[in-house]
Amino acid sequence: MNELLTPAEMSRADRLTIDAGTPGIRLMERAGRAVADATAFRHVLGTRVLVLCGPGNNGGDGFVAARILAERGYAVRLALLGDRSRLSGDAALAAAAWRGATEPLDGDGVVPMLAQAGVVVDALFGAGLARTLEGEARRVVEAVDRSGRPVVAVDLPSGIDGRTGAVCGAALHAQTTVTFFRRKPGHLLMPGRAHCGTVITADIGIPDWTLREIGPALRQNCPALWLDRLPAPRLGDHKYSRGHALVLSGPALRTGAARLSAEAALRAGAGLVTLVAPEAAAAIAATHLTAVMIEAFADAAGFAALLADPRRNAVVLGPAAGVGEGTRALVAAALAGRAGLVLDADALTSFADAPETLFDRVRGRPAPVILTPHEGEFARLFPDLAERAVGDRPKTERAVAAARRSGAIVVLKGTDTVVAAPDGRAAINDNAPPDLATAGSGDVLAGIAGGLLARGLPGYEAAAAAVWLHGECGRRAGPGLIAEDLAAELKPVLADLYRRAALPPAEPPPVAIRQEGPTLPPRRLLVGSQDEDEPGGTD
Repeated sequence: MNELLTPAEMSRADRLTIDAGTPGIRLMERAGRAVADATAFRHVLGTRVLVLCGPGNNGGDGFVAARILAERGYAVRLALLGDRSRLSGDAALAAAAWRGATEPLDGDGVVPMLAQAGVVVDALFGAGLARTLEGEARRVVEAVDRSGRPVVAVDLPSGIDGRTGAVCGAALHAQTTVTFFRRKPGHLLMPGRAHCGTVITADIGIPDWTLREIGPALRQNCPALWLDRLPAPRLGDHKYSRGHALVLSGPALRTGAARLSAEAALRAGAGLVTLVAPEAAAAIAATHLTAVMIEAFADAAGFAALLADPRRNAVVLGPAAGVGEGTRALVAAALAGRAGLVLDADALTSFADAPETLFDRVRGRPAPVILTPHEGEFARLFPDLAERAVGDRPKTERAVAAARRSGAIVVLKGTDTVVAAPDGRAAINDNAPPDLATAGSGDVLAGIAGGLLARGLPGYEAAAAAVWLHGECGRRAGPGLIAEDLAAELKPVLADLYRRAALPPAEPPPVAIRQEGPTLPPRRLLVGSQDEDEPGGTD
């Protein structure tokens, strides 16, 4: 379930399901029930529930959730933004099945309602919101957010754009968000991710075959995306069969970044790693490294000679390499070779005044090239795609456009790192803790990517796996981590992944059992294909 659906793609999945014979109101009933279940799970019977409904299908989900919670014994108060007579379609059917009062909702009236509420169900606006909230809608959202009341959001917290993760003027912060079928980009992209709390993805009966019809390009970055390309060590392996990565060092007083990268490449599974450095820097690096080998070079020609050995199949270039013509010449030498290449930091900035010179050498190259810019470096190479230049264009689209232009795999770093390929594939990473915002962390990431290229992973999979591994190492290292802590954490992380890859596929349960009915505990379980959950129905 790592596919991510834009709001437009989710609407198409709904329509395909309805056209195949599932009534829309049935999908809405299941969605509302999932919201009611999530609310009841966190808030005991007796909690006063305030359900805030909007004028569309998100509001219809709220009417269903309100009815089910009331039937279970909760004290429910429901307020509607807009005129009830203007509700249409499935939302009107859901509203007709609600037997309680429907109060008008505005920025002033919601304040006393909030004072009496123990939890708020936010069914105002869902993932499809793409306009700035204004007027009463904005006043309501701001009042709820100021109140500090726990919020269960339907689909996405109101005010978050489901395509971009942007805040549309104002947005709620939810404790729990219940979405349907698949997550949306706005659940993972910042700042939306910070507004969602715990995200629950509910199965409401949309079949997986709709994904084949839609063909979504976006994914959540997780092991399912690349684990089958990550080979576990096998009997008969030797160090030469696992690849040989070269990591370029900067000058004598700037060897630390390259050393971090080299050790990470070795931990990631490269059979051999050599740190290549200017003469003075090589002597210093040699006093710090043991398993990583050292070789010295004098100039770009000497560096190219080190790359001539075809067994050296991956290169990491950029960490503390220095900015300028010297680094550009080293990048050109690496691009002329046949090894997979990770370009980071100074290797990127060195081409800030002539990015097309870099891209011309990357495009059409048979071996993969991975670029790992943060937003500042990205803006230097792709000024027209920079965050400040494109308004509300999502980070995913910017990264894909950059990958297509450059011919490289682009890792656009941040809390919500995006990995994008020239063919349009993109994955959003969501496992990186804030503790990774520390000096040298990016050097470790570049080294992991280089180590995975050396092991033979394709460029996109190597980049995506490196980003996830980096985040997981940061999570395990915990608060107070420094970059030197990260590479050692690869040992248990990789061990867990190898065990997972070796397990046989999980057997699905023989019968799907789903809770139905208004009460907890349920008075009946529906088994298999039985499904009578029309609005107002009884057990």
